[in-house]
Amino acid sequence: MPLDVRATRDITIRGGLCLIPGEGLVPADIHCSGGVISEIARRPQNGVAGIDATGCLVLPGIVDIHGDAFERQIMPRPKTMFPLDMALLETDRQLAANGITTAYHGITVSWEPGLRSLEQAMRIIDALDRLEPEFHSDNRLHIRWETFAVDESGEVESLLRREKKPLLAFNDHTSMSLSGTRKEIKLRGSAERAMVDIGTYRELLDAIGERQTEVAFAIKNLSTSARHLGVPMLSHDDQSVEMRGFYRNLGVAIAEFPMNMETLEEAAANGDDIVLGSPNVVRGGSHNGAIGAEDAVKREMCTILASDYYYPAPMAAALALVERGTLPLERAWELVSGAPARACGLADRGYIAEGLRADLIVLHEMRRRPSAVLCNGKLVYSAV
Repeated sequence: MPLDVRATRDITIRGGLCLIPGEGLVPADIHCSGGVISEIARRPQNGVAGIDATGCLVLPGIVDIHGDAFERQIMPRPKTMFPLDMALLETDRQLAANGITTAYHGITVSWEPGLRSLEQAMRIIDALDRLEPEFHSDNRLHIRWETFAVDESGEVESLLRREKKPLLAFNDHTSMSLSGTRKEIKLRGSAERAMVDIGTYRELLDAIGERQTEVAFAIKNLSTSARHLGVPMLSHDDQSVEMRGFYRNLGVAIAEFPMNMETLEEAAANGDDIVLGSPNVVRGGSHNGAIGAEDAVKREMCTILASDYYYPAPMAAALALVERGTLPLERAWELVSGAPARACGLADRGYIAEGLRADLIVLHEMRRRPSAVLCNGKLVYSAV
């Protein structure tokens, strides 16, 4: 394809079926200029130069509200770290190839050493900032604050003030570990990420457990700062109706992976955005026995699907929901594009409309994989 991947900002996608809000799939040419959709021509014009989308669907780029597969690029084997530049550039290539034009990376700030420590989180963030000119997709921060990391809350608050507004998620994997209800394999996985043996990890866990009385105060302080700064907030792995209610009262409007049906139903009844995993849909169920995402979609108890731990999953999940007759395409694609964009406060993307960012996927209808991906009007992936 004779287009400069890095420099081209004026591109026409011609001859495709375009997913237009409220209309469904419509034959149209999409003209992109200066990084935005400048015109949607409802009568395709023959002979116009650009990307030939004949036999393809043209869809809005995917907005991934939560993805941590980048950790496996950094540490593909236990206690085996790779250079951050290599890992993050490879991650970005995977995002573009899978139509994820906006990616919120789930970067954990924990009391633990190793992969999820504050120090490592800051190294990852510094690398993301430095590499931004080289990235194809819009890489953003989803800060996963482990609520027992009370000493780290000040640094987390500083991150909320970044010009490119992050997300803030409240995580509590510590309470389950302290109570003994967390599975042993999960505990050992945490020890491996922390790059210590299981005995040392248990000692660290016992020590942090003594800070429990400080946790609620730290949560309230950090949520107050996030509200004042307009940072969207999520609560992760809500274990009960009471936990979801506690966070909702603090302005945390997004429930991420509720742990049981009662909590899911309560979140839906209160109009919360509910994030579940795309891999769950693709595989036909959760890998760890959690709530079935497709069933939640059918019951209108899931508003957003995230990549979670596998970047090809959002596209595959949306298409699977259509192929299985669960949802029409427009509603299925809303789960991976329009809805997460809205929840993240990104009014400039998520749909195909004039004036919005030219974040677009040219999807080969038969092969079910992208032929081309545009991010901010630039061709960032081509399989032609």
